Amino acid sequence: MNSKIALVTGASSGIGKATALILASNNYNLILCGRRRERLEETKYEINSKFQVDVHCLVVDVRNQEDVFAAIDRLPVEFKTIDVLVNNAGLAAGLSTIDEGVISDWEQMIDTNIKGLLYITKAVLPLIPKNGDGHIVNVGSIAGKEAYLNGNVYCATKAAVDSLSRGMRIDLSRFPIRVSAIHPGAVETEFSMIRFKGDEARASKVYEGFENLIADDCAEAIWFIVSRPKHVNINEITVMPTAQPNASTIHRKLV
Repeated sequence: MNSKIALVTGASSGIGKATALILASNNYNLILCGRRRERLEETKYEINSKFQVDVHCLVVDVRNQEDVFAAIDRLPVEFKTIDVLVNNAGLAAGLSTIDEGVISDWEQMIDTNIKGLLYITKAVLPLIPKNGDGHIVNVGSIAGKEAYLNGNVYCATKAAVDSLSRGMRIDLSRFPIRVSAIHPGAVETEFSMIRFKGDEARASKVYEGFENLIADDCAEAIWFIVSRPKHVNINEITVMPTAQPNASTIHRKLV
């Protein structure tokens, strides 16, 4: 095996998959974490067809605390040192005012975006080198920096990711383990399809009339963060489409 290993959550699609591919292209062995076994296996096959790295699929729902700790405990011995953890798993469910919000949507976002990130981080920390080579990258959102209309609970969960990243940075600097966060604006992935529960017409309108970010844009930023020398810690990067100056403003071309 090569010398470094990265664990990427939400690795079956979007930013997670793009991050796994760019890490593989730079000779990282990978632990691909996600709920959809078939999609993880497809990503593993794609990586193995392009790069000479080792890949292990970890099928687990980050919302389930017991399953997360059991899955990390069962990792093959050759994957028991994790140099880079990319906490990418996250979602938005629904888009409504707080008075019309669906409680099950709130719980899904809180359980995935906050508690899932905490469970994975807690389980993986004992496996991360404490010599400056270890690195945690949390994928937040511009929504965690600026609340927007109807975003309420989603914005709150991503604000928590922002705060947790800052707290981790302080707590883990004594080892040291580096901690970074990336906060993207509008990225065309499965994000809107999941938010709108499979309503393709509604999801497609989110990205109409401007050039949005794509997953590769975020993966390249994550690679920049990870590839700095170990005396350099990029605390955070906010990545936006040129057409989107803040969370609630997008300049769209008239059609």
